[in-house]
Amino acid sequence: MKSERMKIKILLLLCMAVWLLSACGTTRRQMRGQLPVTVPSASLTPEQQRKYDYFYLEAVRLKVQKDYDAAFNMLQHCLSIHPNASSALYEMAQYYMFLKKIPQGQAALEKAVENDPDNFWYSQGLANLYMQQNEKEKATALLEGMVTRFSSKLDPLYNLLEIYNRQEAYDKVIGILNKLEERMGKSEQLSMEKFRIYLQKKDDKSAFREIESLVAEYPMDTRYQIVLGDVYMQSGKKEEAYRLYQKVLKEEPENALAMYSMASYYEATGQKELYERQLDTLLLNKKVAPDTKLNVMRQFIVQNEQDGKDSTRVITLFNRIMEQDPDDAQLPMLYAQYLLSKGMNKESLPVLRQVLNIDPTNTAARMMLLGEAVRKEDYEDIIRLCEAGVEANPEMLEFYFYLAIAYNQAERTDDALAVCQKALEHVNGDSKKEVVSDFYAIIGDAYHTKRMNKEAYAAYDSALVYNPSNIGALNNYAYYLSVERRDLDKAEEMSYKTVKAEPNNSTYLDTYAWILFEKGNYAEARLYIDDAMKSEEGAKSDVVVEHCGDIYYMTGDVDGALKYWKQALEMGSKSKTLKQKIAKKKYIADETETTEK
Repeated sequence: MKSERMKIKILLLLCMAVWLLSACGTTRRQMRGQLPVTVPSASLTPEQQRKYDYFYLEAVRLKVQKDYDAAFNMLQHCLSIHPNASSALYEMAQYYMFLKKIPQGQAALEKAVENDPDNFWYSQGLANLYMQQNEKEKATALLEGMVTRFSSKLDPLYNLLEIYNRQEAYDKVIGILNKLEERMGKSEQLSMEKFRIYLQKKDDKSAFREIESLVAEYPMDTRYQIVLGDVYMQSGKKEEAYRLYQKVLKEEPENALAMYSMASYYEATGQKELYERQLDTLLLNKKVAPDTKLNVMRQFIVQNEQDGKDSTRVITLFNRIMEQDPDDAQLPMLYAQYLLSKGMNKESLPVLRQVLNIDPTNTAARMMLLGEAVRKEDYEDIIRLCEAGVEANPEMLEFYFYLAIAYNQAERTDDALAVCQKALEHVNGDSKKEVVSDFYAIIGDAYHTKRMNKEAYAAYDSALVYNPSNIGALNNYAYYLSVERRDLDKAEEMSYKTVKAEPNNSTYLDTYAWILFEKGNYAEARLYIDDAMKSEEGAKSDVVVEHCGDIYYMTGDVDGALKYWKQALEMGSKSKTLKQKIAKKKYIADETETTEK
């Protein structure tokens, strides 16, 4: 009895699976981006159909769970039950495609379509495959059949349009465009495409008729009348174009597109004065939206470049607009970009400043001005730009960074510290670690300037946590340790990284040489200090030259030492022991003062 109940339970479960497949399977598959299932069942017994449905459903379940091997095996079992089942064939085709087994995938897909020609998705998948494989004849035949079978679908028409265009079968292209127009109604996109094809066919009469029909279809939309006028202009029918432009302007005197087309007409007919007056009417008209003016100027620039004309006419027009004191930053920004594209960097600067006056949050303009100030090493301008930048764009770490550097140059140490600490408040998970490291390095430099060495070294440690390859932090940290004659092994390790990274940098070579000097490795120190003196990378300070003298002395070259000590003195060295070294002709250690590099 118990066994009988178990059999009934299993049968009920199988029936429920079949019912779920037929009742809601399509909806669920569509939600997962799968295709509707169509299983021809005429050749199957009810028992075979139940088995097929069960194993197919199991294959789908395994696929959703990403157990693809098991799903593939289930599909093979489905096909052993029903070799012509389109649903299983289609799924098998997807697996073959994924495995790059194109012939097997194509064969399965072709069989799926053959057995279920009324399933749009199977046919569309096969058509796409034919097109990918460049099998144009097969694709064309299939798509032409689909246009008839699936008359409500647009995809086959678009696919045929692509094929016919490639084949330059222009009559067929027109036929497809007409079918699309029947389905979708008349549109600018379709009419312009038909216009283009008619021109390719040298059928100017039909081309113009197409645009004229667009105007007739939408008589209240003056934009199409302007398009027709532009087409007339391109084809040399200037009088027809003029009449259309004037008609539009009579109805809409401030129509920006018509005004610009009218200006183009005046230019094309050699009426320079009217051309410039028309452009002024458009671009100096406060009733014309800034976006429209922007688009017109972009078009004007493109046309000017295509015509091979110089930049004078563009700059003159921009200057007229700027005299009007625009309250929108887009046009001045376009002007600045144009000047920069022409290599007129100096001329772009006042325009960029005008952009910032209009819109202080314009990051692009501020960064361009900042780049020029950095190039000139104009630290006062850097401070002005970055102080305002921090206020306008508090999330932009670049402004804090350059501001901190400029404060350092201006010996405003406390301000440099404050701005770095403020910048660190805006650091988040997306901030570049290298940038964060640089802020800590600047903090370390500032603390050292304030003789707060403990805080300086803590900041350098933080800098190296964020970026162990921060060369500037490694060098300064190592040098300051050597001046204090502490942790010399650590200092040597850090300094060696900088020399390895930049073997010709005189500053880094000097630091490494000095650490070796403090460790008593005088012969090796002389090798590195000689390299520092020979290097052309970086200016050699009086500190480097004095170190060279010290190292020469400790290697027994007193004459060489005196030469470099005197040279350091001539360079303005403020070392308290230098004059004593020269007078006594011997090295004297400085026990009281650290030296900034």
